[in-house]
Amino acid sequence: MTWLLVWPIAVPVLTAALCLVAWPFPRGQRWISLTGMLVLLAGALLLLRGVVAEGATSAQMGDWAAPYGITLVADTLSASLVFVTAVIGLGVSIYAVTDLDAGREVFGFHPLFHALLTGVGGSFLTGDIFNLYVWFEVMVIASFGLMALGGERRQVDGAVKYVVLNLVATAMLLTAIALLYGVTGTLNMADLARVVGEHPAPGRIAVIATLFLVAFGMKAAVFPLYFWLPASYHTPAAAVSAIFAALLTKVGIYAVIRTFTLIFTVGEGYTNALILVIGVLTMLAGVLGAIAQTEVRRVLSFNLVSGIGVILAGVGLDSAAGMTGALVYTLHHIVVMAALFMAAGVIERAGGSGDLNRLGSLYVRRPWLTVLFFVAAMSLAGVPPLSGFWPKVLLVQASLEADAFIVAAAVLVTGLLTLYSVAKVWAMSFWRSTPKREPAPGATGGARAAIVPVAALAGLSFLIGIWAQPVISLAQRSANELMAPSDYVVTVLGRAR
Repeated sequence: MTWLLVWPIAVPVLTAALCLVAWPFPRGQRWISLTGMLVLLAGALLLLRGVVAEGATSAQMGDWAAPYGITLVADTLSASLVFVTAVIGLGVSIYAVTDLDAGREVFGFHPLFHALLTGVGGSFLTGDIFNLYVWFEVMVIASFGLMALGGERRQVDGAVKYVVLNLVATAMLLTAIALLYGVTGTLNMADLARVVGEHPAPGRIAVIATLFLVAFGMKAAVFPLYFWLPASYHTPAAAVSAIFAALLTKVGIYAVIRTFTLIFTVGEGYTNALILVIGVLTMLAGVLGAIAQTEVRRVLSFNLVSGIGVILAGVGLDSAAGMTGALVYTLHHIVVMAALFMAAGVIERAGGSGDLNRLGSLYVRRPWLTVLFFVAAMSLAGVPPLSGFWPKVLLVQASLEADAFIVAAAVLVTGLLTLYSVAKVWAMSFWRSTPKREPAPGATGGARAAIVPVAALAGLSFLIGIWAQPVISLAQRSANELMAPSDYVVTVLGRAR
């Protein structure tokens, strides 16, 4: 099964290379891209099945034994995230066929898209904290290219804000890694779990842990460092926004979860309290920002920030129950945000604008889109029986069990305000009667074809809601592994240290 660990990295790299070879042939690039995504999905499914059946697995690149070589490792969490990445990537690649204009497509969307997926897959599977930085760099480079693709003024403005903040975060992350190596002498995460726990200077470790939290927090767009996200995510093509919203911030969240359950367990009370406070502030700041917006993708961008806060709050509870709720919410949030951002792209094309004050009556022209957006939006708000309901129930229960009543109240208030913000979008875009407007040129055929991946993801959200137990069981297993990471350490190092 160890060969499958390379699959989520090798397949996107090969697909990107083939797309570059087929640069003069846009149609050929589309078929290569779709074929690559199907191959990636098949390998990701096999990896997840293998991890569920046999437990965590690791591989040493170049046959250099850990902790000296480059390690790839998959446990339940990383294998699950690799699989859902492949699902979202396939949906976005199908959507991109109808969403992208010829200019954006021929100037490198497909190679950059698969380079981005390479970085995401590498981040989820790496067992080395320096290589985590490397995969972050791969994502930053690819995502900057995707965001600037097209060269429109607002895209360049959004791309500059995006890359400046991410470069600051990258510099801070590299500094934190250098300091960590200086005090421990190792970069392998499993070995760090052993060394950090026995380190004679916990004060130094706490300072370094805080630097990591700030760096990963900037990547994940947490309070008060989130402002770059709503300033940039509404500017590129909708297909780009969808993959960004679904995956990029989740990589930052994954890094927080992995490092603060595996490595930085010294001084847990301090770090968990800090994560909890940041989570509550992020969810409230995000949803309040969403209420104030009048542009569809900006509303969704602020709700994306709010969702990151909900996940962090679950992590900060420092319990298996809280972690379970956070992980279920993460999987749900990836699916729903991708669906909503793709739906937003269809709204903009069908209505000729993303401004809520200029939209209306789309239920007449796009009845299926009306239903699908409603399903995804209600799922985001946590309305039963959709996928967003169960993680919020789990998080509220975990908060009450931990006597964290403020967290429980914040989750409930955030859910209500989220409902208000997305209901406003639905009412003003679809339900409100307005004079008939002509759709954007070429919108009719493209918008209809783009419904397919939106429908698939909205249907998946509904399916998770009514058949939640498999997802909850998977999240519980992941949470138990994270809260007791000894199996991870043994899997990587080959023996208990």
